[in-house]
Amino acid sequence: MKNLRTAVDTLVDSYNQIGLINHSGGAHLPSREGIEDILSDLDGIIFPGFREREEVNQDQLALMATERVHRTARKLAEEVYKSLIFSCRERTFTCDGSSCRALADGIVEDFFSQLPYIRRQLALDVAAAFRGDPAAKSVEEVIVSYPGLQAIAVHRLAHYFWVRQVPLIPRMMSEIVHGRTGIDIHPGAAIGDYFFIDHGTGVVIGETTVIGSNVKLYQGVTLGALSVRKDEADTKRHPTIEDDVTIYAGATILGGKTVIGAGCVIGGNVWITESVPPNTLVYVKTGEHILKKK
Repeated sequence: MKNLRTAVDTLVDSYNQIGLINHSGGAHLPSREGIEDILSDLDGIIFPGFREREEVNQDQLALMATERVHRTARKLAEEVYKSLIFSCRERTFTCDGSSCRALADGIVEDFFSQLPYIRRQLALDVAAAFRGDPAAKSVEEVIVSYPGLQAIAVHRLAHYFWVRQVPLIPRMMSEIVHGRTGIDIHPGAAIGDYFFIDHGTGVVIGETTVIGSNVKLYQGVTLGALSVRKDEADTKRHPTIEDDVTIYAGATILGGKTVIGAGCVIGGNVWITESVPPNTLVYVKTGEHILKKK
């Protein structure tokens, strides 16, 4: 271990020479561990009684909600504050004359006021999963075990902060659940009611994707961009999926102008870069894409 001193000196020199992957002397960033802890708390708030080791009765729900909301709100406000401070320093965000602390508190208060609406959306997602999967024996099974629901639940939380233009935290949330489930949903994607991802591994949903109601995706589906050029970051790069569409495993749908019409069924392993009219079945046969009315 005699050479460790030399190794440390060389490493510290690299901090001075390679600044891109250092972060020092600036605002403290949101903590990944802190965001993971907050997501766990929010899961307990949204699905009370599902993660506890002991039985919870109806009378306990109000007490549990009071304690959990206040504890989680304090932790979340601190992480949002750190995010705002960092972005004000980078001039990618401004608190518009308010203090970052006051703005963070206001965002968090509004977020918790929206939780009943988010819970309603998730109840519809649970119903879609139970209705759409013959293997599901109960809604309880969907809630405690389905990775697709876990990914959707975190997305609906992250999307709130994305819409409020909170930096860093929405992407942190989405990447945490991506690592757990293999399902990659950008927090900017707009997703309607009754959304169901079956199996889920390898699903990718890009930032500007718009998904209607009663849409079902299977594993390996990509809703992506035709171009990944940086100068197109502020344009719609990802497809629109209208209501009542089913997309089977391995399908790839690309492009901001691509619209999959209402009622379509997209077969497995197809590659689509142009719009598909409503109520169309698309599948691959002998190497060619076949489109026909349902």
